[in-house]
Amino acid sequence: MTTTAERERVPNDVLTSVRKSMNLSQDEFAQGLRGAGEELGEPNDASKRLVQRWESGMTKTCRPLYARALKQFTGRAPESLGFAIPMTRVHSDGAGGHDMEAGEVGTTNAVTSPEPETQGEYAGIWLSRYEFYSSSRDETFDCKHHVVIVQHGNRLTAQSLPGASTNPDSPLSLDLTVDRNIITGTWTEQTAVDGYYHGARYHGAVQLLIEPTGRRMAGKWVGFGKDFDVNSGPWELRLLDRSTRRASVERYSASPERAAGSHAPNA
Repeated sequence: MTTTAERERVPNDVLTSVRKSMNLSQDEFAQGLRGAGEELGEPNDASKRLVQRWESGMTKTCRPLYARALKQFTGRAPESLGFAIPMTRVHSDGAGGHDMEAGEVGTTNAVTSPEPETQGEYAGIWLSRYEFYSSSRDETFDCKHHVVIVQHGNRLTAQSLPGASTNPDSPLSLDLTVDRNIITGTWTEQTAVDGYYHGARYHGAVQLLIEPTGRRMAGKWVGFGKDFDVNSGPWELRLLDRSTRRASVERYSASPERAAGSHAPNA
């Protein structure tokens, strides 16, 4: 019989997608965390079982020791890896002042209502393509990434594969929700430190329509520009491979421009 806790458990698809984008098994990810701990001078006991607990949603937070190792190993703060963010609680210290202590945890993965059924399965490797206009260069640019999508119910989490974009060192993340044939969500892209945008982090919203074949999503993105104006442009994703296994990830861990001539879609 399924317990209430198990029914309310929400998998950490963000962490899973990041791990898959690094082309690592759960055991290898744990090894990487142990290595990161050694580099920081803070040895830890990260194990495959711990990674499983994190990804399944059984454990929604991570100890500071692991938080620092995760940041060292992935380059991301725990809150950007789908972990709950500890909230602070203020209380009287009994001496006329107030102290803060860690209280309950809040998380973007909290269950608020049952997830609606989806009409398709969208896990796999996709080609993401969007266009944006650069006012400073008076030119429209076309940006492509190979992304791996992890699906849980009506939630899709996408993470670009390392080295698999037309803009070097510009990791892209998408957090999406499916409602019948409509996908709505948010996007985040971290530009290269030595690139034109000098490491700036951009984010915004996206809404896409799913074609009847389930192999293409197309719509628009919206986001703020450097002059505090709201920009928009086309965005689409095309299915390349329904598998997210290691061989598939390795196959598409290359710039879409270089891969276009050698990789045929595999669905």
